[in-house]
Amino acid sequence: MTPLSPIEHPTLDIFLLGFVVAASLAAALFFLRFWKNTRDLLFLAFTVFFLVQAVTQSLVLGYAHPNEGSIGLFLLRLLSVLVILAAILWKNFGKG
Repeated sequence: MTPLSPIEHPTLDIFLLGFVVAASLAAALFFLRFWKNTRDLLFLAFTVFFLVQAVTQSLVLGYAHPNEGSIGLFLLRLLSVLVILAAILWKNFGKG
């Protein structure tokens, strides 16, 4: 027997991507609540990160070959990570 490829079971891929999107949105709402209470930009950066992750993962569902990747989605995800890095640097060095 050969191992099953994801193409043979697209329903499982859709289910798992949907779960990742839902978890990312829940995490974004979690950090948004803390940002509203504290007005700390690090919480806002994590909110942006998880929202971008949810959007990019949901966009992957529309691709004919989602395993090939996309440079646009990669750059969007990279930008969201850089937002977190900038918030960490601002929190540590920007107030002094």
